[in-house]
Amino acid sequence: MSFLKEISPLVNNYFLSGTDVLSRRAAQITAEIQQGERRSYNEVLDLSSGDLHRGGIKPITFVRQVLAACFYPALLEEDSLPLDVKQRAESLLRECDGGSIGSYTDSSGIAKIKHCVSQFITRRDGGVPSSPDNIFIKSGSQMALMIMLKLLIRSDDSCRTGVLIPVPTYASFTLALEKQGAAIIPYYLCEEQGWTLQVEELRRALNTGRKTCNPVALYICNPGNPTGHIQSRKSIEEVIRFAAEEKLFILADEVYQSCMYGDDTEFHSYKKVLSEMGSTISSTVEQASFNSVSKGFMGECGLRGGYVELVNLDPAVKEYASRLLSTRSCPPVVGQIALDLMADPPKPGDTSFPTFSEEVQSIKNTIGKNTVRILEVFAELPGISCQPLKAGYFVFPCLHFPPKAIKWAKRRQMEPDMLYCLHLLEESGLHVRPGCEYGQRKDSYHIRLFVATQENIMEDALQRLKTFHTQFMKEFS
Repeated sequence: MSFLKEISPLVNNYFLSGTDVLSRRAAQITAEIQQGERRSYNEVLDLSSGDLHRGGIKPITFVRQVLAACFYPALLEEDSLPLDVKQRAESLLRECDGGSIGSYTDSSGIAKIKHCVSQFITRRDGGVPSSPDNIFIKSGSQMALMIMLKLLIRSDDSCRTGVLIPVPTYASFTLALEKQGAAIIPYYLCEEQGWTLQVEELRRALNTGRKTCNPVALYICNPGNPTGHIQSRKSIEEVIRFAAEEKLFILADEVYQSCMYGDDTEFHSYKKVLSEMGSTISSTVEQASFNSVSKGFMGECGLRGGYVELVNLDPAVKEYASRLLSTRSCPPVVGQIALDLMADPPKPGDTSFPTFSEEVQSIKNTIGKNTVRILEVFAELPGISCQPLKAGYFVFPCLHFPPKAIKWAKRRQMEPDMLYCLHLLEESGLHVRPGCEYGQRKDSYHIRLFVATQENIMEDALQRLKTFHTQFMKEFS
């Protein structure tokens, strides 16, 4: 068709990405196995995405019970549900027109749920006030982030708008920036020091970016995806001072804030640190922070619930931002309900609390054990090094390929880590993502693995990786 010639190169490049190639091949292999083709493995293990439930982690009982009662209120008349579940469902249904979650809501979200989220933020930040007026619920934090980019990026200017982004970072965000017409200004996280964010590197990137564009925003992913790092309070203070000096808008992606591993890790929100830095800075640095029900202990990716909180926006700009964030139809009501449950889970004394706390702790224990086991296996394998995993859902080990392997990839006109992942998939049935999809320093190579799975799935995956990698290194040494 002649129309195919007119397809945007951006769209075309997206569909020809390495991730798409891997995903399509994984689906093909699965279909081939189902049709009787014999392989050395019985199924494809998919550790390519951040989907908790796909990894075999069971949904939280309290969450699903409240959702069930909201979907089918007749359950409220039965004795099968705990009292606090019924009370929460009844409370949420009262906020819905006609007592039904099938009704439209306010375009920025149900008022009660926005109030609940603001209370959650205030508790999280040790009493720092949060107003429901500054909170906008959308169908996932990514949707909120995309809308904020529309507010910040001026695509009609002769000098393009620039956004500083970390390297590595997840590919869909980079694609969104390109779609908005933004100039991407990369700053590199320091892998050798646990993927730390260094202000000297931010300054280098900013000065380089100013030669070709107008930098207006600084994107932060903390805890990090795909790196699994978490910023210290000191690091956050340094970044905020830098943003204040350079008049940069901070986009703080904090969706992994409840995913901490180890006793020495603590999450500090950008908003809380900002509030404690003195009035000159705390009242002037503009920020938007994002959170979601897709991550954390809930892992409800498919419910599509997220929010953005605006901080220190000029009233005129905030009015425009409010209109922009409220122009589309209301976010999915089921996602809003999930946000309410995330922000206000069962408390000690509630009927559901014992089961809830046990399930959450079990998820944390499972992920904690997986991270320990992953690092143990990597330590045994030649040609792999990995920074300690402190937070989030992913591990991002570095692959030290022999020169022969790099030449092999170049002959096939592919990135070495992409070709590694493709052969890993073909020969072992393990589906992971290559570091080239996230950005990395020149001549460095990585893979990203999802760690939030059942322990038996992780053990199977690590055994497949170990067998393949050992043979790979032997072949190319």
